[in-house]
Amino acid sequence: MRPHLIFWISALVRIVLILAGAGLCGHFWGAKLGFALAALGMLALVIMQLQYLLSLSDWLENPSSTRLPDGWGAWTEIFSRLYKLRREDEKNQAELAEWLARFRQAMTLLPDGVVIMDDVMFLEWCNPIAEHHLGLDLKRDKGMRVTNLVRTPEFIDYIILGRYDTPLTLTFRERKLIVHIIPFENRRQILVTHDVTESERIDMMRRDFIANASHELRTPLTVINGFLEIASMQTDENVSIMSSHLKLMVEQGQRMQRLVEDMLTLSRLESAEFQVRSETIDMQMMLKHIVQEAQALSAGKHQIALDFSGPNIQGSSDEIRSAISNLVTNAVRYTPEGGSITVAWHAGEKGPKLSVQDTGIGISSEHISRLTERFYRVDKSRSRETQGTGLGLAIVKHVLLRHNAQLVIESTPGVGSKFCVQFPVSRLIES
Repeated sequence: MRPHLIFWISALVRIVLILAGAGLCGHFWGAKLGFALAALGMLALVIMQLQYLLSLSDWLENPSSTRLPDGWGAWTEIFSRLYKLRREDEKNQAELAEWLARFRQAMTLLPDGVVIMDDVMFLEWCNPIAEHHLGLDLKRDKGMRVTNLVRTPEFIDYIILGRYDTPLTLTFRERKLIVHIIPFENRRQILVTHDVTESERIDMMRRDFIANASHELRTPLTVINGFLEIASMQTDENVSIMSSHLKLMVEQGQRMQRLVEDMLTLSRLESAEFQVRSETIDMQMMLKHIVQEAQALSAGKHQIALDFSGPNIQGSSDEIRSAISNLVTNAVRYTPEGGSITVAWHAGEKGPKLSVQDTGIGISSEHISRLTERFYRVDKSRSRETQGTGLGLAIVKHVLLRHNAQLVIESTPGVGSKFCVQFPVSRLIES
């Protein structure tokens, strides 16, 4: 049955009952009493309706804190429907709050910064990445104009021109950002920031690597090709001259081979698919062999000693050997004749520690932070004399990173250098 039909039937029933009661009273006790009862009944009915209307008005004014009355007659249906609507509204609000919380959680986990603004650029919400990128603080800056918070000419011009089809490349707070504004409602806009600082740095490293590798390979190739051209044009070349040319070509060929091998080693170490092997490393045996190789390279020009009192460790034997060998070989190459080199391996509270100390030429403090960069050389002419590839310390850095170890460099020009490798306790062999 339709609600309005129920309402009219209920109202008519109440009126009929009042009039019937008043008629009976008039019949038995007189017409005046019957009219008086009818009037009082209708007045009571009106007062009751007004009371329900007042209750409804109070509830509509503050539906969250005022309880709906039970009602009587048609009001029972009205209040029941209002109660259902209120419950549905509360359910919808709870679902909306849940979806909003999920949305904000998702925005918080995004790798890009997200800022929600109104149509006049007042900040409404932002995620932590946007706070980091743009120096914002949601609690402090909410309700403020974003253009007053990000005060750079490029950003303000981008906002004023309103050409949002093309993203803006912005350098802000020592970060390089790609900024894009997306209108998504009549009175809302989203500002998205993407940090490309790291990718730009990697691209620059890649370009520098290609340029440096090309330069390193070009020199030996030029020597080899030059001597081959001379040999092809002069058939009566002196045997001693030919022998010296061949010797130089062999040296340059070996230099290229070392360079290619080091580049392949670096590529392998940087590969995420190439996992660190876990094997027991006999450190005493390994260090003895490395010191013997260093003595052969030195050819008696240096005093090389081994101070061993540490434990064995777990890791990749080949990688650890390569890293330590690079450190010791560099010490031999950059220590003048008559100098001394000490390789030490000791246990410590923080874990086992390796040190390679020499009395070589030393390194100025401004160069130390860049020593592990690829192809970085303090003295390029001396590096070529010592037949270095410029990749040794880069290989050391990546090996140590893979083994959770740290490299500390101490050096004084003209006095010598000390390269210390601190391995973590987790690398110790469990007894």
